[in-house]
Amino acid sequence: MPLFLLMVPIGVLLLSGCSDRSPPAALTSPFDTQQLVVATRNGPTTRYVGRDQLPTGPEHDLVTAFAESRGWSVDWRVFESTAEVIEALATGRAHLAAAGLTHLPERSERFEPGLVHGEVVQQVVCHRDDRPLPDTIKDLAGVDLQVTGDSSYVARLEELARTVPDLAFVADPSRSSEVLLTQVATREVGCTVADSSIVRMVQRYWPHLEVAMNLDQTESVGWYAAASRPDLAEATRDWRGSDPGEVAVAAMRERYYAHIGEFDFVDLRALNRRLDERLPRYLDEFRQAAEETGLSVDLLAAMAYQESHWDPQATSPTGVRGIMMLTRPTAESLGVKDRLDPREAILGGARYLADRRARLPEDIPEPDRTYLALASYNLGRAHVLDARRLARELGRDPDSWAEMREVLPLKADKRYYPQTKYGYARGYESVRYVRRIRNYRDVIDQALPD
Repeated sequence: MPLFLLMVPIGVLLLSGCSDRSPPAALTSPFDTQQLVVATRNGPTTRYVGRDQLPTGPEHDLVTAFAESRGWSVDWRVFESTAEVIEALATGRAHLAAAGLTHLPERSERFEPGLVHGEVVQQVVCHRDDRPLPDTIKDLAGVDLQVTGDSSYVARLEELARTVPDLAFVADPSRSSEVLLTQVATREVGCTVADSSIVRMVQRYWPHLEVAMNLDQTESVGWYAAASRPDLAEATRDWRGSDPGEVAVAAMRERYYAHIGEFDFVDLRALNRRLDERLPRYLDEFRQAAEETGLSVDLLAAMAYQESHWDPQATSPTGVRGIMMLTRPTAESLGVKDRLDPREAILGGARYLADRRARLPEDIPEPDRTYLALASYNLGRAHVLDARRLARELGRDPDSWAEMREVLPLKADKRYYPQTKYGYARGYESVRYVRRIRNYRDVIDQALPD
């Protein structure tokens, strides 16, 4: 059945699709079955299938950790929109909704609020070339504004429309925030509203997206249990307040958000352009190097982009050269005869990174081991060993990148580096180096052919 338009009194256009609303059989409590049925949404801030064909994502990791803490399995019900997730919870097809849902008073009247794992701000996002962008609520009148249906954005815009009569928008439950942001970037939609966490993720792929204004103050994001499951909601809140819950939330934030940093339009626009112009020329070399070293193609490509922007003729004032920016001694030790030959340089750089990684203790978990290897590639193994020793002296975990990224800058602090074996080093640059590679890697991974 085709989508249809329905006009409602305050100027909202609601797009609605047909769906099977027949009530399913009631779910048995997870406390009895040891199986948790979870409704989530397919997206980078919720749950998705990665290039390795394994499920991943912030909500996936947290739900998995919570379920494992109770000895439960998880039955995932994955939908494409917030509206579908809400409907699944309301109609009894899920015990729990974990889909980046904002905790709203009207939702908390229908469902049982579970744990909170973050905060977001609703942001109006437009194409940066459509200046002047709206920067007040009144400026939104007359704007082609479209949002995902049954969302916190609809509730906020309905509230604003009561004071700005000309404010109108389309609420479409069939399109997610990620889809709408993509349509803004491709000029199919004027503007949309999305949570700041989603905007941060998507902007890296579509750098022409620009935040025009914030709609509201920060709001809590977390889980909801079905109205009949207050015991489940309480269990999630109790787990969130426990040490394992704190660790799981911190790990989730470190894995998915810590490396994104401030949006850099010029840098990300250049990256996205070079994905088409330069990367295809060297993709076979990255694949060969990945096959030989066991490192991933996206990691090697991201490191090479950070080093040279995929320019095989790159040269720095300090004498490092080529697509992997190798020093002459390093190149010679790796058997690289011509640093400006991209095939030789990529394979040499991959071997060098693999060696940095192999020299680290095997019990360091991934991805921390790879991040420490990248820091060693950039700063030198000796200085990273110094920083690891310093971490132990300070009572920090030398195997955790989240902790080492705070310790490495101390190699440039005169209160600390005189005590280290190898002295001063710009450890803060290595932290930035790793962060940028992680950010580039996310974008590159999505661009690689299957």
